[in-house]
Amino acid sequence: MNSDKPLKTLGTQAARLVTTLHDRGNTIFSNADVQNITGLTPKAARNFAAALVRRGVTTRLKPGLFILVPYELGSECEYMGNPFVVARELAGDASYYISHASAMELHQMVTQPQLVVYVTSPRSIRPRMVLGTEFRFVRCKPNRIFGITDHWATRTQTIRVSDLARTIIDGLEQSEYCGGFTEVAKGFWMRRDDIDPDRLVDYALRMNVGAVIRRLGFLLETFEVNAPHALNRLHERLTASYAVLDPMMPDEGKYLARWRLRLNVEPEELESVVRT
Repeated sequence: MNSDKPLKTLGTQAARLVTTLHDRGNTIFSNADVQNITGLTPKAARNFAAALVRRGVTTRLKPGLFILVPYELGSECEYMGNPFVVARELAGDASYYISHASAMELHQMVTQPQLVVYVTSPRSIRPRMVLGTEFRFVRCKPNRIFGITDHWATRTQTIRVSDLARTIIDGLEQSEYCGGFTEVAKGFWMRRDDIDPDRLVDYALRMNVGAVIRRLGFLLETFEVNAPHALNRLHERLTASYAVLDPMMPDEGKYLARWRLRLNVEPEELESVVRT
């Protein structure tokens, strides 16, 4: 037994708190929850929550937000739980959804574990590091909160995540949060049999971002998706200006007039990447 670690003894109030949280099916809680469950004053509730952290019963996720450390972890005092549930709680009351590379992970569009959790919200939320996991919040306009679905992150907890089509559209707009355009293309290829081209076009036109429309059209054609009507809808919205295919790469390469794109990633390179 490690004598340097505190004993996780539970008094009456702590036992009531732990039991109530488990009954609710959510072991993440705030100072206000402590106050409501125990009947303590606000100051006493804060002190009580801090004492639980010192005793290793809970872990502080951020000031005023905690999670119970599972009893089966023994003397371990640090525990984060499901990172996507933590992301939901860090977003607070704001509209949010798990997005970009994190949504790609949930939709099985990646081959490598992700080290950053991306969350999109109309509210400005500063990034946080929790027990070695980085949480980054991407700000968006309120009218862009669409294409969202509920996902069971645990047996008792749901989170909001961009659906498959919205995940691709977000990646085409902000590939820097997905590891680059080639990673978005690879994810598209991995889930190509489940993708609805018309929904992709609906979302792209609703976003009304010229670069997204161009990149989507190019992607559909490069991977030979049989969707002539979808391609025609995208073509109708093209303007004379050009966009780069991958905004993370240098502005170089040949121009593709059909989609008003500068191909700073060669189609052959994309085809090679997705087939590896």
